[in-house]
Amino acid sequence: MLTVVVTETFPCTPDELLDFVMDVERYALVDRRIRPVRWARRDGDLLEFAFRPRLAGIPGPGTVARVRLTPGRRIDVALAPPPANRLTRLASDFDASFVCTPVEGGTELVRTLNFRFRPPLRWLAEPLLRRPLTAEAEEEIRLAKEYIQRQKQT
Repeated sequence: MLTVVVTETFPCTPDELLDFVMDVERYALVDRRIRPVRWARRDGDLLEFAFRPRLAGIPGPGTVARVRLTPGRRIDVALAPPPANRLTRLASDFDASFVCTPVEGGTELVRTLNFRFRPPLRWLAEPLLRRPLTAEAEEEIRLAKEYIQRQKQT
């Protein structure tokens, strides 16, 4: 399994940060891996959206993600259940999270991405993608923080 973890402190409340992530069209401005968002449907704390993922610049098949919000605490992301994601599941499985903890001056975010590539792709993909996926996640969180900071200034 390839796991990437990025931790950062944001100048906002957990709810403000989680609301930003749940607005997937807006969040796609900072996360290039989920562009373009093809459609999104939100029903309360559950969001499903379709996108064409790019991992380390490599386009993947159309994917549908299911996102579940635990208000004030976290967001969990996974592939939507079958029949969605047939092609994606041939090569890998994926889940991710945004875990928020209130701290002095804002919110500590722990962003985790887990990729489980199927054999024999695993032995090739994990070492080749570890560094670029870590860099992409770090860029995502840096851009998200900059976005939140700009919003706070306006």
